[in-house]
Amino acid sequence: MHMKKGLFLSLIAAVALLASCNKTLPEPDQITVNPNPLVKVGDKVEAKITGTFPAKKFAKKGVLVVTPVLKYQGQESVGESVTYVGERAKENGKTVNYREGGKYSQSCSFDYVPGMHKSELYLRFEARVGKKVIEIPDLKIADGVVATSELAQAKDNKTACTPDKFQRVIQELTEADIKFLIQSANLRSSETKSEAVKALQAAIKDANAAERKEINKIEVAGYASPDGGMDLNEKLAQNRQKVAQNFLKNDMKKNKINKEIESNITAEDWAGFQAAMENSNLQDKDLVLRVLSMYSDPEEREAQIKNLSAVYKNIADEILPALRRSRLILTTDLIGKSDDEIRELAKNDPAQLSVEELLYAATLTNDKAEKMAIYAKAANIYNDYRAWNGLGQLYFEEGNIAEARRCYGHALAIQPNDPDVNYNAGVAAMADGDLAKAEEYLGKAAGTKANLNAALGTLYTQKGNYAAAKKAYGNNATNNAAVQQILNEEYAAATATLNNVKEPNATTAYLKAIVGARTNDKAAVYANLKSAIAQDAALKARAAEDIEFAKFAEDAEFKAIVK
Repeated sequence: MHMKKGLFLSLIAAVALLASCNKTLPEPDQITVNPNPLVKVGDKVEAKITGTFPAKKFAKKGVLVVTPVLKYQGQESVGESVTYVGERAKENGKTVNYREGGKYSQSCSFDYVPGMHKSELYLRFEARVGKKVIEIPDLKIADGVVATSELAQAKDNKTACTPDKFQRVIQELTEADIKFLIQSANLRSSETKSEAVKALQAAIKDANAAERKEINKIEVAGYASPDGGMDLNEKLAQNRQKVAQNFLKNDMKKNKINKEIESNITAEDWAGFQAAMENSNLQDKDLVLRVLSMYSDPEEREAQIKNLSAVYKNIADEILPALRRSRLILTTDLIGKSDDEIRELAKNDPAQLSVEELLYAATLTNDKAEKMAIYAKAANIYNDYRAWNGLGQLYFEEGNIAEARRCYGHALAIQPNDPDVNYNAGVAAMADGDLAKAEEYLGKAAGTKANLNAALGTLYTQKGNYAAAKKAYGNNATNNAAVQQILNEEYAAATATLNNVKEPNATTAYLKAIVGARTNDKAAVYANLKSAIAQDAALKARAAEDIEFAKFAEDAEFKAIVK
């Protein structure tokens, strides 16, 4: 901004007042403020003020204290002062040479508060020559503040759910082995009366009778150990499967259980052999396992293992007997409560629900108050981090950031490394203006289901690090990404981004209006402002005071839109 000579520090009256002094304090030839208008960057408003003191103007005993002052909404924020002194002044300061003049330079920085979006930057002076004080009125040098970065809002980042693990149908497996002697398929009562077999028979009866259980599948598999010829082993496996199936079928018939039994065989159980070897304490087991990995042909495997004569006797005694078996497998479906039952209990007797059922209940309603009540019960009864996270999400959605942060704090106390909760806590901290905490939480959110890059882009935009914001946003087509592009003066890119926002809203239209203003497209300004205000009436007051639209402020059409 350039000010004519005489506008700054107009001290003509000082000459008359200081008759004994033929010199006066000078005015800089020019004043430049960069940027002008002022701009909010991060949480600061900063500017560089420069000018030139002309030659033979600065009184040798002159003292000039210059203080930047940002005035807004009937308040003011005072910056740091700079003192300039003449060559013979006794005070400390930056000396200005009388004959040559000098450079005037001053930086100012203010902590941004919302009311500063409509403000003016002034210089305030304390001036004297010798002991004579000269009164100088505050001088306006710039307008402020462009606060478009405020439109990159944390609330535009969607929160991350930590879902329940509710399953309507849960499958359970019950298994039992019936073992056989070598090269035999004869059932032994010691095997059919084992605890494991009895438990499986009881489980079949229970599943058949219970209201919330169903038999999904019953299988009988026959096996032979991987020693001996393939033909013999195949016949053994088939016979073992058959006798075990008949045994189980007869037991089910006595209990009037009519269910098909599926059957299969494994002639040479190499998989079982390998698993048994891996779990054994046999000497040289690693050597045997190496043979299994080196040879895939069954006969070659068997020959190589038998060559390990010192090991093979232990294998024959400790490993192979367990592989001569039939396996009985019951798959049971546990049928959970219906949605109606879960709704009713969540409302009237939540303690009767498991934590998964209670968290699932919250998904059965679209009523936010009801959801909140369910999550509160789950948090109270089970102190589950997902319940606290769900509560935090609901508070965040309604704009209660303090309560959202409290709930996320409870969740993190239970599960400090959960990426979704850290993400949510970061977004909430950002919405609360706590950018340091936001960065800390988002740093622990890798792996979140939410769009972490978009949230980081918003954080960097709010911090004023637009290069980092651009990198984080990438190709995200969001309002917040467009804010960063506008601040980087990438107006074509911002337009493309705003045109691709999936769910455009009032802010989308308002940002389009700002792009229009910055590119002197009056039609785009007015059309998009009308659209923005139609969707959100609060934007009318913002637009009326937004310095982005200063050049249109006196237009009748603009006034009609924002009145």
